[in-house]
Amino acid sequence: MYRFLCLLMASIVFGTAAGHCQTQAGTSTITFQSATYGDMRQLLAGEATTAAVTVKATLEFPKQVKDRYPTVIVVHTLAGYRDANEGYVAAELRKAGFATLTYDSFSARGTTGTALQGSPGYLTVGVADAYAALRLLSRDSRIDAAHIALIGFSYGAEVAHLAAFEAVRSALTPGPDRFAAHVSFYPGGTFGAVAEPGAYTGSPVLLLLGDKDDNLPLTKIERYLAYVRAAGAPAPIQTVIYPGAYHAWTVPDLTTVRFYPDLVSTKKCPLILLGPKRPALLIDGEAKPFDPTAFGTCLATAPGYSMGFDTAVRAQSIADTISFLQRSMRP
Repeated sequence: MYRFLCLLMASIVFGTAAGHCQTQAGTSTITFQSATYGDMRQLLAGEATTAAVTVKATLEFPKQVKDRYPTVIVVHTLAGYRDANEGYVAAELRKAGFATLTYDSFSARGTTGTALQGSPGYLTVGVADAYAALRLLSRDSRIDAAHIALIGFSYGAEVAHLAAFEAVRSALTPGPDRFAAHVSFYPGGTFGAVAEPGAYTGSPVLLLLGDKDDNLPLTKIERYLAYVRAAGAPAPIQTVIYPGAYHAWTVPDLTTVRFYPDLVSTKKCPLILLGPKRPALLIDGEAKPFDPTAFGTCLATAPGYSMGFDTAVRAQSIADTISFLQRSMRP
């Protein structure tokens, strides 16, 4: 209604409606309601463990004037939202014409990524917030609801991949809403989907990987993609591998490559496969029954991983992301 009245008044006052009723660029602080789940089983069953959580977010628009903006939700690392990382990439996305939404899932719950890492509900809060943000943006008249993408870094990269699973989407969004595209910067490689038709939402997924990332050996992703192909249910996943890149290559504070022994890593663990039935483990190219004791043991055997900033790889991976989003969300 507002836009109709604005167009009518503009045509009367200016003789034309063009250029006078477009959405204006700017920044706004918004909030949305999300939920907390104790583990992935509770999320898939819709059993939230607490009352609603209020998440404070920043919605920013590019300088270009448009009726509606394609939008990217940006999910943070284990360290939470930081201007130097998530804020920097969001600004680059806005230069390319995308609106951006940023927030901190950990601070919204009064905790930190360090405190949550390795717990059963570690990733579920991120996925819940991503879909809550999608529902909010889909109702905003300034946003092109059919072109909302999700990207993330490390922790957020796992969230971005998980959000592409149909079992997760349908548990958190009863309607048809889905993300138009997913981008994972240096994911941890904890979850995959059981190989079967319809396991993914159908939206394209881009995994950005470093060949020096000792938190996610490339062979782990290669074996997963081979598994789903062999089962006749290939995942809609593209990969880009950056030579010489370590985990967290976009984080400028990590000026020197260093090993962080206290961080939880699943590098020696098989992928947990999610599907409509019980979770499984990807072992020797096959889905085997999930064994929580065995998984806990593999977590304990090889903690820690290396991290290091790389200016050139950051620039290239952002460019690759923008190109992928532009292709994936072309009207």
